[in-house]
Amino acid sequence: MSAHCQLTGARPGFGNRISHSHRRTPRRFDPNIQRKRYWLAGEGRYVRLTLSARAVKTVDVIGVEAAVARIRARGEKV
Repeated sequence: MSAHCQLTGARPGFGNRISHSHRRTPRRFDPNIQRKRYWLAGEGRYVRLTLSARAVKTVDVIGVEAAVARIRARGEKV
């Protein structure tokens, strides 16, 4: 499973881990990705979404129907 959010499009960021001696080695900053199942009343079925923790809060505010509409507008299949 790739670490990206279907709603916000959050993907891993890349940078350097810096040691005490200031040597740099590559590292990856992953978003907090969760798989959540929501009831989509308009279609009479459940949908399983891969969301970041911030996107889960967004779904709570705007609702599942609006969130799925945004995901589909981005061109992703739900």
